[in-house]
Amino acid sequence: MKQIPTLKRSAQSTHKLATLVQTHKNWRESQDVLTRLTRRLSTTLSLETQMGMLAEEVQSVIPFDCMTYRHQIASRDFVYATGMGGPHRCDYRLNLEGQFYGALTFSRKQRFSEKELEGFELILSAAICPIRNACMYIAVEQAALTDALTGIPNKRAMDDALEKATSLGNRHGLQTSLILCDLDRFKAINDQHGHVIGDHVLQLAAKELQKAIRTSDEVYRYGGEEFVILLPQTTEVDARAVADRIRHFMNTVRVHCGDSNISVTTSCGVAMRLQDEEAGQWLARADEALYRAKANGRNCTSVSAAISPGQH
Repeated sequence: MKQIPTLKRSAQSTHKLATLVQTHKNWRESQDVLTRLTRRLSTTLSLETQMGMLAEEVQSVIPFDCMTYRHQIASRDFVYATGMGGPHRCDYRLNLEGQFYGALTFSRKQRFSEKELEGFELILSAAICPIRNACMYIAVEQAALTDALTGIPNKRAMDDALEKATSLGNRHGLQTSLILCDLDRFKAINDQHGHVIGDHVLQLAAKELQKAIRTSDEVYRYGGEEFVILLPQTTEVDARAVADRIRHFMNTVRVHCGDSNISVTTSCGVAMRLQDEEAGQWLARADEALYRAKANGRNCTSVSAAISPGQH
């Protein structure tokens, strides 16, 4: 008699497992829009890919001419757009648990009906959780590649960028230069005024560097008081001009500290990448040029000699 409850529980468990398997099968095979959309969105953390999926699924039930998504994640502006717009539009702010995850706009030539607007809301309510996950993933990635003090990309991001530039240079023969710059006598600022003031100087220096470069260029904090600027499609001559402009901008940095003002100067080493040169060799040539700039009295620019890899 004592075995009956056990057998009953076993049968119930078997039934529940069978139901679970069937439910999962139905979920995977279902072709209704909401199920299909959530199933597709759950397969990726790429926000761009998710937006493409969302556009496809919405278009299958609510015709539109243009879909635009905008969001700022950390310091990165993310924009996705598909199609051409029309005079009639509907805008949605994606919010979940008090957090904002971007703005979506749908537009077309004809006015959207009330039923279509209700359909947008149903679809977005199903999409918001995967979109949030993708936004959070980008934020984590950005944090891992960003210097906490200055807010600019860090050495890890720089290493990735140099490897990418090296690969593209070998493949397409692109001319790319980099500048390695160092704040002159920065240790004395830390020693005399403390690290709080020193950190403030570094933050101001990073801002001036960003002002001095083009939008296509990128600045990285290499470590300590050293920064690297990567200049795509830039010759050695043009890179030197940018380095001199950087020195001019850095000379404007002023920090009021009691009865005195702290100012900084910068030394720069320039190196244009040579064909088949590895990222480490390229960076080493810029470092050697920076060393010569320091040896020549600081607050100047030195350009690396164009010696091909393997030559002496």
